Amino acid sequence: MGSTEGTTSVSAEDIWPPRDRWVGAWLLVVAAFVVAMILVGGATRLTDSGLSITEWDLAKGLVPPLSDARWVEEFQLYQRTMEYQTQNFGMTLSEFKQIYWWEWGHRFLGKVIGVVFALPALFFLVTGRLRGRFRVTGLLFLLGATQGAIGWWMVTSGLFDRLDVSPFRLAIHLGMALLILALSLWVAIGAFGTPREGSKLGAPRWAAILLMVCVFVQAMFGALMAGADGGPAYADWPQIGGEWIPSSAFGLEPLWHNFTEDHATQHLVHRTFGYVVALFALVIGGLALARGQGVARIAGATVGGVALVQVLLGVLTVLAASPLSLSLMHQAGGVALWAAALVSARLAWR
Repeated sequence: MGSTEGTTSVSAEDIWPPRDRWVGAWLLVVAAFVVAMILVGGATRLTDSGLSITEWDLAKGLVPPLSDARWVEEFQLYQRTMEYQTQNFGMTLSEFKQIYWWEWGHRFLGKVIGVVFALPALFFLVTGRLRGRFRVTGLLFLLGATQGAIGWWMVTSGLFDRLDVSPFRLAIHLGMALLILALSLWVAIGAFGTPREGSKLGAPRWAAILLMVCVFVQAMFGALMAGADGGPAYADWPQIGGEWIPSSAFGLEPLWHNFTEDHATQHLVHRTFGYVVALFALVIGGLALARGQGVARIAGATVGGVALVQVLLGVLTVLAASPLSLSLMHQAGGVALWAAALVSARLAWR
């Protein structure tokens, strides 16, 4: 009798929202596109391409310039910006095309994500497969629409009054992308179904949630530094400009300007808090290996491994003065750590 009860499958009525692998697969695809969007956006920022398109035009966003006249028109619009007049004056049309394609690709990918999300969502809604997930799906839609508006709000901050976009707005743009990614993954894992037995993180449930908060804060510090072109400012490690604590750090008034404008402060904060995050992730990974069980144990151990790789990428990026390739790998590592922490939190939460 005990054997029969042990093998009895859980009925659909006992699980809410109901499991649906197709919904889960769809949201995983959405999450993959969001990751691609984050990385293309990072490349757009690091190549100073974000201000190459100065208008928010849906038609132009769907079709790139296909004639010489259209390319000249776009180039003339860009020549009105402070970035061109101060930093890129004399840029050739060929050089302009190189930065234009990054920004156009970033915007076009955003439109593709909208289609990848909206069409399956409509199908699942009509067929009744969004039961229990309708509200969170609607929230994802609203966040996606808001993200588009935030992206344009960010671009407008750098068109005419400054050389680059506002680091603060850039951080908000990245933060929203991370939230959309997290929500997509969280719901996707639930749609596949989390193990009820034989799975244990080995660390307190709150630890993985707290790690997510720390990774998010660290990503915001990184965005502020990238937005201020602070990455190449100090190419030594473990010291910063030959000092353990830069003497010029926190020298601006008001205090918050140091986080958006002062490279010494940005390096000090981003590196120091990075060590804290990595140590926290390693503790979770160690507890998972020592006391965890099943898939949650694997997820927790993965968090520690990804954190180690991310620290290594950060050091290499600093020592190489932040080249595009390593900078993007470091950003990808941050996204991977965010996703790994979320998976651990979701499996621990069940």
